Amino acid sequence: MAASRPADGRFTVGVSRDFLDTDGRNVWGDIRLGELDTAGIDWHYLPRDTDELLAPDIDGLDAVLFAAPAVTARTFTGLTRPPLLFARFGVGYDAVDLDACSRHGALVTITPDGARRPVSTAALTMLLAVFHNVTAKDRLVRQGRWSEREQWMGLGLTGRRIGLLGLGNTARDLVGLLRPFDTEVIAYDPYCPPETARELGVRLADADTVMAEADAVIVMCVLTEETHHLVDARRLSLMKTSAVLLNVARGPIVDEAALVDALRAGRIRGAGLDVFETEPPGAENPLLGMDNVVLSPHSLAWTDEMSAGNGGSAVRAVLDVATGRLPRFVVNRDVLGHAYLSERLGALAAGTAGTDEPVPTGVHP
Repeated sequence: MAASRPADGRFTVGVSRDFLDTDGRNVWGDIRLGELDTAGIDWHYLPRDTDELLAPDIDGLDAVLFAAPAVTARTFTGLTRPPLLFARFGVGYDAVDLDACSRHGALVTITPDGARRPVSTAALTMLLAVFHNVTAKDRLVRQGRWSEREQWMGLGLTGRRIGLLGLGNTARDLVGLLRPFDTEVIAYDPYCPPETARELGVRLADADTVMAEADAVIVMCVLTEETHHLVDARRLSLMKTSAVLLNVARGPIVDEAALVDALRAGRIRGAGLDVFETEPPGAENPLLGMDNVVLSPHSLAWTDEMSAGNGGSAVRAVLDVATGRLPRFVVNRDVLGHAYLSERLGALAAGTAGTDEPVPTGVHP
């Protein structure tokens, strides 16, 4: 059954059902949905848990707050009226067809302000876990191999050179977390202004230089056609044999087969992966049996801090649109001139006239 708009014309929001467990409880805890209630926004969980949002799920909704489902060109097929907003709970949007959203006048937002500290903390956690051989030492205790502990001497973080592939908001936050360790940070990011890197005390370099010079390379960029297999066999061959590779971004940025080969051959010391090319990885994946690899099921950053941060950011985007304002973290900026978006935002803004706060009209940057 398709979602429907309340008879009183209130702004309506659908929340993707993947937030719920089998008992109907939100597994993320408090994601700030109560702020929608406070604002008088009508919201409900979508009727079915689906991998792809389709017309029966979202028709009649003004906004969709979602986590895992994909938004594709098929999402808009059969809609009587597209939602104004797809508010993603998270920072990745590789499963969202931005062109299709823009063609239909739909905004897409992400939540970098909510994910920044949880993900940067997760990256630091993974770095320390790999340097200290946490996986191997855990197995020593569980398997009664205490006497082998001298074979797993770790690395100290202080004074090391850390290489970042990507110097966006989350990576910049990690730079701050690394300062007490007196590390040197080198980064590859062709879109980062040089003055920003200088202010952070980070040396910008090309990807090959980062791979060759760093004691630890941390993947923190978004997945695009440009970054797919950015870390391939050739670049892995540039790394020091004492260096480690971490990926807390998206699995396909790293050529996983090439990484397995490098680890097996001892061409790099170890790895830490929160993401994989195929998720979940199959039981036959060689990474699962390697003592020098720390693994996490694409959830190392999942904390109460992330729940509240991502949820609050996504809810703010919804509340902005509901009052005719343009939300902060729009990723498909080319939609801003769309007539459908402009007209509907203008109507919503006019509907808030008489409040204490001045309300802008129409689409505005």
